[in-house]
Amino acid sequence: MALSFNKQTGGAQKSSINTFQYKDGDNKMRVVGDILARYVYWIEGENGKNIPLECLSFDRNSERFANKEQDWVREYYPDLKCGWSYACQVIDPNDGQVKVANLKKKLWEQIITAAEDLGDPTDNTTGWDICFKRVKTGPLPYNVEYQLQALKCKPRALTETELASIADLKSMDDVMTRPTADAQKELLDRLRNHGAETDDEALDAEFNVG
Repeated sequence: MALSFNKQTGGAQKSSINTFQYKDGDNKMRVVGDILARYVYWIEGENGKNIPLECLSFDRNSERFANKEQDWVREYYPDLKCGWSYACQVIDPNDGQVKVANLKKKLWEQIITAAEDLGDPTDNTTGWDICFKRVKTGPLPYNVEYQLQALKCKPRALTETELASIADLKSMDDVMTRPTADAQKELLDRLRNHGAETDDEALDAEFNVG
């Protein structure tokens, strides 16, 4: 279940989700709304890009492994490990648009630590921009580190334009609905068949495919 920042304890549409694009070096975003804690697997998609598949053994509401649903990813990729992902909506200062960002656990932990001094970063009046650096540590896609630049994280009120952009902000539970086990299996079957193209828009609508 998506929670507000102060209640937080600790997947997707093909084109309707506008995703925040990380870049090497300095990055900046303003987190707005609630935060959705999930466990996700990263699978190579049909276009060669990695896509997040939610671990269905993990219960969003309790933030525990309840094993109430079939985890097809584990069946298809028994050696693949899932990891924490904190999905939230952010304002991208580069274009002012509201986008979805998946924050890695280590970056999220740094944000929580900084919030002890700076307060809730999602507050419209007293919140602060998340400034961090993305550093490559090796040749593989996942060889990256995220370093919060706390001294650059200055509190500021959202502008009138920014407030207008989040006037109808949805909960992350609605933005990234939990996929069904059947739909997840169908996607995995499709990927196993060498990424065969499909016109099944309903299936693509449940995942970050494309």
